[in-house]
Amino acid sequence: MKLIIAAIKPFKLEEVREALTAIGVRGMMVTEIKGFGSQSGHTEIYRGAEYAVNFVPKVKLEIAVPASMADQVVETIQTTAKTDKIGDGKIFVLDLQSAVRVRTGETNEDAL
Repeated sequence: MKLIIAAIKPFKLEEVREALTAIGVRGMMVTEIKGFGSQSGHTEIYRGAEYAVNFVPKVKLEIAVPASMADQVVETIQTTAKTDKIGDGKIFVLDLQSAVRVRTGETNEDAL
């Protein structure tokens, strides 16, 4: 099993969710986050004063999938979330040791 963590632009969330559902992803966790990477934030003007925005809003997706689906999920997120502009995000793939469905006690891939 793999845990895929992706940070994407917020306006791409629904499009990515639809694409992942279409390939068989049955669930995900979504969190609103702030961060910075290559773009290192930017400056904005508010009421005539310029100030630095050091953290850019993103959406974090956490998706647990069987190892056999991981490459397809990563490719789907990458192609769907891409805007060809700086700040499109990052995708991380981690090994997932175990999973348990709380309601039924099912474990590992049966719990996904």
